[in-house]
Amino acid sequence: MASSSTPPPPAEETESRNWAELPRDVTAMILKKVGVVDILQSAQKVCMAWRSISKDPALWRSIDMRNCGDDLWDDMAFDVEKMATHAIDRSCGQLLEFTFGGFGSDELLRYIGERASQLRRLQLVYPYSISDEGLIEAARKLPLLEELHIYYGFLSKEALLNVGRCCPLLKSLKFNNRGFRAPHMEYDDEALAIAETMPGLHQLQLFGNNLTNDGLKAILDGCPNLESLDLRHCFNVNLGGTLGRRCSEQIKHLRRPHDSTDDLMFLIMGSSFSTTNILYRCNSSSGGGKLHPTGIFSANICSFGRRYL
Repeated sequence: MASSSTPPPPAEETESRNWAELPRDVTAMILKKVGVVDILQSAQKVCMAWRSISKDPALWRSIDMRNCGDDLWDDMAFDVEKMATHAIDRSCGQLLEFTFGGFGSDELLRYIGERASQLRRLQLVYPYSISDEGLIEAARKLPLLEELHIYYGFLSKEALLNVGRCCPLLKSLKFNNRGFRAPHMEYDDEALAIAETMPGLHQLQLFGNNLTNDGLKAILDGCPNLESLDLRHCFNVNLGGTLGRRCSEQIKHLRRPHDSTDDLMFLIMGSSFSTTNILYRCNSSSGGGKLHPTGIFSANICSFGRRYL
């Protein structure tokens, strides 16, 4: 029996697609999905039309360099921080959101402060080479900042105090530092700094923090607009009795110390990683591990984070 399906037309009759003829707004949407590195390394070289779109400041209002890929860590032909400065330059002062992880320095933060004073949201993932002084200097130049999210990084009380004073519009703070201190060490300095200088907060996430009930009470007193509070893995906090009732009444969205962490972004440091591992950070000049005095990474954590950030 003869097949009822129609054979495909010869190759020469098949209409070719000219990607350069796509509407400009459609191409811009495609390039946004491509990502910073691929735009700068490849996409902008496809044709003149794509290069023109790649230079449009509107394309660079939100820069996410979290998922740079293993090639950026293993192939040193790529200078990730230099790419970041190129991306910032292309925003022409219109940058509103910036996220980077596993790289960065005080110099990069300084560059953001100088070139992106309109920034509203800053996310730092594993900011192992950023100092308190670097963040304080940047905060002084980012008065419009509304969201600061720091995943697995150190901040002193002084740094938090300065961020709060320099960024009066701050509405969302995520300061997740699981694994940096002994699990049951009591430490309220960070909570007190937040309570003292961030009265406008609506959202606060302190995953793995060592604050106590005293620090929590200070936050509830000092941040009257707080609607969302995430205290998962804050095991020094006891939400029984009066304090628990107050949290339930004052906070619309409350995550308690023992609540599930299944939906938590960047949950890298957990019980599956041995605390006895030698602590390392990624060494961008050699691709291997280098002993880091602050002890933020272990070699296996760094490898895991590279793949899943």
